[in-house]
Amino acid sequence: MIKSLGLVIGVLIGSAIPLLAKDKPLQSLDTGMQVQGWEGVGRLDIGKTGFCTGALISEKLVLTAAHCLFDRNTGQRVSDDQLLFRAGFRHGRSAAEVRVIRSVVHPGYEPNGGVTVENVSHDLALLELTFPIRNMGVTPFAVYSEPRGGESVGVVSYGRGRSAAPALQERCQVMSRDRAGVLMMSCSVDFGSSGAPVFALSQGRPHIVSVVSAKARGTMGGTVSDVSLGVALGPKLDVLRAALDARDRRFIQPSMNDGSVPREMSAGGGARFLRP
Repeated sequence: MIKSLGLVIGVLIGSAIPLLAKDKPLQSLDTGMQVQGWEGVGRLDIGKTGFCTGALISEKLVLTAAHCLFDRNTGQRVSDDQLLFRAGFRHGRSAAEVRVIRSVVHPGYEPNGGVTVENVSHDLALLELTFPIRNMGVTPFAVYSEPRGGESVGVVSYGRGRSAAPALQERCQVMSRDRAGVLMMSCSVDFGSSGAPVFALSQGRPHIVSVVSAKARGTMGGTVSDVSLGVALGPKLDVLRAALDARDRRFIQPSMNDGSVPREMSAGGGARFLRP
């Protein structure tokens, strides 16, 4: 059974901006040629039964969603030694596989806070790998400011029914952004897409402008349909970097190699963040 996957929020999140261009369908990146340039996106395996999506933003740092780091059944923080980042994972092979030595969750994310827009707006986590990935072809992505409503973006993600290879949606739309920094997008996501990077292009090169947090129901042209929610980055990512650099014990979950139960975060406690 897959765990620690995308949220489904059964509420309406604002009103959509009319789409400026038709969304492109998902394209599975099955071959070496197709995945070229996207090897910095990887499958984040959680224990033996769960996965999310993550992306390299430096040789040792992976950006993903905070809720991926909490067990959906027990509500406890997953031990870092249970996390494995598989860069460019495709049909059983990875460009690189590295375990996580430390992870940090945004201090504004409250595992006990329930499904709220405010909580989703802080659904970010940063993972430090045990050693840097310097494999040829695996290039970390730059992180830029968030996109604006109506702009085209793209998403590379793994998901339910497509866990063996990443899929690219080259073009979808940012429809709105609320004051909490939650982006509502038309991008196609599914369970396992949590933490997936949302890309925009600058001078022909992709850069990360958001991270997929959830599926939701939103209004598009007067019709309620599935949408995806993303987290605005900017200062929130700076907070994660600072906490990781400072070895902030309030938010960092150390690896536990003694077989004991992972401790709960002092800022959160036993999570009951709803996921299907």
